[in-house]
Amino acid sequence: MNSLPSLEGKGTLQGVSGAPPSLLNPPSGCVFHPRCPYVWDRCKVEVPILRTTGAEQRAACHLLDEPQRVFEKEAQ
Repeated sequence: MNSLPSLEGKGTLQGVSGAPPSLLNPPSGCVFHPRCPYVWDRCKVEVPILRTTGAEQRAACHLLDEPQRVFEKEAQ
């Protein structure tokens, strides 16, 4: 989310490290797990389902099931 510009135009954009996943040979589980700072074991083996998270927003991430993992990772 830090890679998206804000409507106010404030702040610094933060890119995602690494290269996009290969379409010919994608990694197992969540295709973004090799470059996600919040990766955990489940991400490496299970593909997350796409869910509606807002009026016009959808996301596919295991952290939707366990959001406390974000705070645990940031506290380290």
